[in-house]
Amino acid sequence: MTSSHSLSTLAAVDRDDALTAAFAKLHGTTRAAFLRRCVIGSGALLAAAAAPATAAGPSIRQDVSILEFALTLEYLQDSFYSEVVRNNVLTGALADQARIVGGHERGHVETLRHTLGAKAAPSPFFDFKGATESADAFRRTAVAFEDLAVAAYKGQAPRVYSNQYLAALLAIHSVEARHAAWIRRLAGELPAPTAFDQPESRGGTEALVASTHFIVRTGSQQSPRFTG
Repeated sequence: MTSSHSLSTLAAVDRDDALTAAFAKLHGTTRAAFLRRCVIGSGALLAAAAAPATAAGPSIRQDVSILEFALTLEYLQDSFYSEVVRNNVLTGALADQARIVGGHERGHVETLRHTLGAKAAPSPFFDFKGATESADAFRRTAVAFEDLAVAAYKGQAPRVYSNQYLAALLAIHSVEARHAAWIRRLAGELPAPTAFDQPESRGGTEALVASTHFIVRTGSQQSPRFTG
């Protein structure tokens, strides 16, 4: 039951295979093998993510957990764009996109950290495994990240109890959608392939990110921030 649900949510957010193709290529595996890893890995995460909401219902504690999840996504995107700009491998419109969007992602991090206050966790450490070392790798991965971010925010917004927290998430969500359309156009893909977007679950999002192995250490451990 869990595996089929995981496949359906992945298919909904990744209709044109941008996510699976990009991540599978980075890891030297086939799309089918990547999908199997995501389905297997997402089962436990989906169960864990669903249980607290069923037991406790909407609460401030749940809201904090959702914003912490969003902050991790923003740390990931902020670091990804910052590293590709630092590597100086992009030119023209793609370089402009990375520079501007990177600034937006840093703003998202600051907003979420301010909203969470003392509850905000430090940034993890990342190894982007070549995704920031060429224009083609960056483009594929950026499409995947932006599509996933839009779907992830869409999946969490209806679960937020606090109007303050919801306002913070929605302010970011609409900009992430613009980012997704922008990078899709630069990648030669339709900016809006369908009339309706589907949400992605928190468990599904975490499983997909975990499958990339881009997050290598938590913020409490000492290591270079970027290693890609």
